[in-house]
Amino acid sequence: MHMAIGAVVNAAWDLAAKRAGKPLWRLLADAAPEWLVRQIDFRYLTDALTPDEALTLLRRGRQGADARRARLLERGYPAYTTSAGWLGYDDDKLTRLARRAVADGFRQIKLKVGADLDDDIRRCRAARAAVGPDVRIAVDANQRWDVDEAIRWTRALAAFEPYWIEEPTSPDDILGHAAVREAVAPVKVATGEHVQNRVVFKQFLQAGALDVLQLDAARVAGVNENLAILLLAAKFGVPVCPHAGGVGLCELVQHLSMFDYVALTGTTEDRVIEYVDHLHDHFLDPVVITEGHYAAPTAPGFSAAMRPESIARYTYPGGTFWTADLTSRKEQTA
Repeated sequence: MHMAIGAVVNAAWDLAAKRAGKPLWRLLADAAPEWLVRQIDFRYLTDALTPDEALTLLRRGRQGADARRARLLERGYPAYTTSAGWLGYDDDKLTRLARRAVADGFRQIKLKVGADLDDDIRRCRAARAAVGPDVRIAVDANQRWDVDEAIRWTRALAAFEPYWIEEPTSPDDILGHAAVREAVAPVKVATGEHVQNRVVFKQFLQAGALDVLQLDAARVAGVNENLAILLLAAKFGVPVCPHAGGVGLCELVQHLSMFDYVALTGTTEDRVIEYVDHLHDHFLDPVVITEGHYAAPTAPGFSAAMRPESIARYTYPGGTFWTADLTSRKEQTA
């Protein structure tokens, strides 16, 4: 239900940005801090972030915003890629894709881990040899482990200097993440793509349970709630590196990070947006990656509009993809 609400709220922001003739990141960055604060529900947050504190952060963030906007339009926002490190790739493919990522300008890649420790050690060794010592390698367990196992496994990979361990345990286990973080430092703990609301993020930050906050544009209740999460992260001094696993998430989440850079935290240090080269062709304003950076969108809106032919083909259950599939199944059983 929360995600469904988010879809409606995000659509409303898309319309608002189109009416204003601006990309969403620019609409938010140009907005008066007082107006932005009024868009946020501070219930259950004021023990960690008050409206007055949020207003102070936003007013401070406006200082130098014009120069940062110009730099963003010129250079873009740093990205990292997950495409090199899916489980199931053999070592030759992993090595080839990791080298290609570096050649394409990415300064961070990510590997999936957690199926077999010996395999992960070998894969991390191959990836580190491919990218060299100066490119960051993050690893992602996708909630695979219990707390003690997460600690043992991450320590076993520490020789390859992983930048972060992502979702080492259940995304609901705040204290578990805190225990992992304490035990595996200096490897950072990253999580957030499955955190369902601003209150849980508040508790993660209060408990010191993460080093990197990975918000998702579609998991919580839309832009309004993500504004609260960005402000919480800014208050606690924690970098935001959003989850963006393709399928339109890259298109959406870039706007949130770009607003954060231009008009809130004012920095891209230790901040990157995930990039996966997956299904962008279904969108009218797909992301553009240049030298390992997201190019700032200039078209009005939230970059959310899909191509009419994709909608006609894949809308369930009446789209042509589904009707053809149903016809094929009927013929097979006839």
